Amino acid sequence: MSAIPNKVSFLSAAARLHDEDALRSRIESGDDRLLDAYSQTVSGVAETVGPAVVRVESLGKSGRGGTGSGVIISSDGFVLTNSHVVQGATAARLTTPEQQTFEARVIGDDPHTDLALLHANAPVKLPYASLGNSKTLKPGHLVVAIGNPLGFESTVTAGVVSALGRSLRSQSGRLIDDVIQTDAALNPGNSGGPLVNSRDEVVGINTAVIMGAQGICFAVASNTASFVLSELVRHGRVRRAFVGVAAQTISIPRRLQLAAETGASGAMINGIEPGSPADKAGLLTRDILVALDGRPIEGVDELLRRLNGEQIGRSVTVSLLRGGRRIDIGLTPVERAN
Repeated sequence: MSAIPNKVSFLSAAARLHDEDALRSRIESGDDRLLDAYSQTVSGVAETVGPAVVRVESLGKSGRGGTGSGVIISSDGFVLTNSHVVQGATAARLTTPEQQTFEARVIGDDPHTDLALLHANAPVKLPYASLGNSKTLKPGHLVVAIGNPLGFESTVTAGVVSALGRSLRSQSGRLIDDVIQTDAALNPGNSGGPLVNSRDEVVGINTAVIMGAQGICFAVASNTASFVLSELVRHGRVRRAFVGVAAQTISIPRRLQLAAETGASGAMINGIEPGSPADKAGLLTRDILVALDGRPIEGVDELLRRLNGEQIGRSVTVSLLRGGRRIDIGLTPVERAN
């Protein structure tokens, strides 16, 4: 009699094991499908965009200069890369994944956004990648970086968008706005290469790595690159407005904020260039700039951001604090010389 329960228990245990094996098989099969979809997306991006990624060697007066990556953005040979890769050179040598080599001319170089535009002297139409809309990105989106890190050509790494809207200090000292943070592995040589979304669109130009950190890398957003590209094609430079002041960001006392209806900080003038628009308009050292055309100025970086090409030759109203009072002064910015 005692053998029957044992047999039932054995059969129940066997059934449970069978069910667990079946469940495990279904889970593993699902994981395999997900992994396969991920792999197919990354490999698809690499196959589509990879042929448009080139090695860039800047050519200075003494020969070879900086090296990095670049991405061809039109069939007639326009190439985006980093300004710090070009290093002020007027020419560069481009090498494709198929080891074709072309000379290229530097159309324009903008250290303030760490971007440069080249044009390849190629006898044939080149494979190219399309610039996407970086505003469609969200944290967690899959991105793929392609470039030539540490001299290893056509290297592909993948990760996610870690954060958006970062600011990064360029080599010129100006802040680059709307920078993409990613954990896609980047190394020296990736600079100037594309950051690509799952739709094969370039959403960023890889620019910087924080050495010693794990997975903190940055790319200039494609929308910034599109603006710089159009300025470089039209003018050979990115036009920015100039008023002729040196300033520093300072905090504004609470009582003065309430009395003058200002924010918590502003840009205090500590130097004025003789003959500049600010000098002609009567601005003084120790004036605190708090608004431009009614929009708040919370510091030096905000002032620099607002002095773009649209302000050149156009009368603007500067709001400032002087002697504890808020006053408005009109001036007309001119184009910055460099």
